[in-house]
Amino acid sequence: MQKTFKQTDKNYSYETELLRKGAYVNANVDNPEALPIYLTTAFNVEDLDDLMNRYAEKAFCYNRNRNPNRNALIELMSYMEHGEDSICCSSGMAAISTAIISNLKAGDHVLSDRTLYGETIEIFTDILSEYGVETTFVDFTDLDQIRAAIRPETRMFYTETVSNPMITVPDIEAIADIAHKSGAIFIVDNTFVTSVGFRPLDHGADIVVNSLTKFANGHSDAVCGAATGSAELIKKMYHTQLLLGSQSDPFSSWLVQRGMRTMQLRVEKQMYNAAHLAAALDKSPFVKHVNHPSLSTHPQHDIAMREFGSGERICGMISIVLDDDLGKMNEFMHRLNLAHYAMTLGGYRTTLSHPVSSSHYDTPEEERLKMGITDGLLRISVGIENTQELIDDFMQALEVYR
Repeated sequence: MQKTFKQTDKNYSYETELLRKGAYVNANVDNPEALPIYLTTAFNVEDLDDLMNRYAEKAFCYNRNRNPNRNALIELMSYMEHGEDSICCSSGMAAISTAIISNLKAGDHVLSDRTLYGETIEIFTDILSEYGVETTFVDFTDLDQIRAAIRPETRMFYTETVSNPMITVPDIEAIADIAHKSGAIFIVDNTFVTSVGFRPLDHGADIVVNSLTKFANGHSDAVCGAATGSAELIKKMYHTQLLLGSQSDPFSSWLVQRGMRTMQLRVEKQMYNAAHLAAALDKSPFVKHVNHPSLSTHPQHDIAMREFGSGERICGMISIVLDDDLGKMNEFMHRLNLAHYAMTLGGYRTTLSHPVSSSHYDTPEEERLKMGITDGLLRISVGIENTQELIDDFMQALEVYR
């Protein structure tokens, strides 16, 4: 039923009617073709009975609790990742931190992959360590290292489907089995692959997190994140989110949901382009090394083929190693016509970033070198350009290294 002001014969002043007129739509606006954006901090209620009913039905009262655009995105994310429920957050880092904090307490131990997005590592080292939570970082592509690092107080395992920026591929099912036998929950960041390529919950993960800013939205115009899992785990995270205020805003939720409508078309093309670009770069005499699981030389190629099913459906991210000559790297970037430097990834255009100067800027040199992150490492987020034109653009620009 459409909300209207109560009819009255009372004449109000100009300054009062300025607040009343046009505040509600008095015609039928049900079922629009596109979901409207609900840019409101609150929803009016008729009386206290109406308020209690809304509480019981988990309906809309206040934006921090629930919003129609956020609820719509939650419904879509839960479907896409095969979860019972989700929370949608103000950023990927908000989703990651909310999922982690909700499931740990002082005295707990976390077992984390050594190679992750740099700021995720900082959540463990800079924040949780201050609250009595200890983290051990090991190579999650080595199951023996994982087993050896488990403690009686280990409560959480954490990894990425495809690591940032080294593009390693852990065996999710095997790690999930180890985690659950030790009584720990298993969180997987699926940002690089998305549900188009892989659904960690179907392979034993308990919680999957996504930076929707990246491939899911795909248009580089909104910052948002999500965590998806069982109803029980999401209920805990929702409570934490309410207190921290980490929820996604209505406009970003609307933008991301709109972007996700074309996600399968975009991401599959990005994966296809990445596989073909990786193969071309691997043949270049000017590239020292190419990291992409579609290549038969990749250390986890067999795991990737088993998990993702095809070399052309793995992920849209590549990293390459060039000479540690930043002047040459700058000239290489200048020569590129299609790819541009950007402090983000997953958009429809191909972009580059330099992990040492961006995502792992604060990672101690000794630690990042253990991961393989050298000054010559470049991360490539592959877009949906014409495949051959994209390859030709990179090959031409690499001539600077001749």
